[in-house]
Amino acid sequence: MADLLDRWRAAARDAGAGPDPDTTRAGEMVIARWREPHRHYHTLAHLTAALDVVDQHADLAERVDVVRLAAWFHDVVYDPRAAGDANERDSATLAGNVLAGLGVPMSTVAEVRRLVLLTAGHSVTPDDRDGALLCDADLAVLAAPPARYERYAAAIRREYAHVPEPAFRAGRAAVLTGLLALPALFRLPPLASRWEEPARANVRRELATLSGEPQNAG
Repeated sequence: MADLLDRWRAAARDAGAGPDPDTTRAGEMVIARWREPHRHYHTLAHLTAALDVVDQHADLAERVDVVRLAAWFHDVVYDPRAAGDANERDSATLAGNVLAGLGVPMSTVAEVRRLVLLTAGHSVTPDDRDGALLCDADLAVLAAPPARYERYAAAIRREYAHVPEPAFRAGRAAVLTGLLALPALFRLPPLASRWEEPARANVRRELATLSGEPQNAG
């Protein structure tokens, strides 16, 4: 946990945040959000994985400090019962309030908010390298080895335990179909070349499972 808090402080400092005690308290609050008990996939493990992708590919970003902060906030508000893009909008609002309170320049705050909102639909324009890196980091689990992908899918189901099975299958299938309809799941060439095909295979396999089709379908 100390290492993660150090990463938060560094990201906030690089973006222009103020005194360390205030930054530390804000980081502790953000981390507490990610540790809420109703989370099973959208946890500190997901946050850490996203931050790792951003760090490993920092050279692909225009402002990696902003992308790091957006990764910290992209699922900071997560309520499985929320409708539509409410979680992303609330996460962007919280990001704006926290970062402005720390003295981060308003232009940077606005960019963090913009990036967080992109993760609602993962639709990124071709010239948006920072948006592409954040969205690619957020969706990296889709390209995981099949066994890990299945653990991810099971964790998502646990987050939606309140939803009856038929409704969950229909809703989850709609999400996955929407992902497959994107021109590309991953936008940055070094990531797309490695991740696009295995990710689409994983998503198609889960869709087949949800519809009761044979496992080798698609």
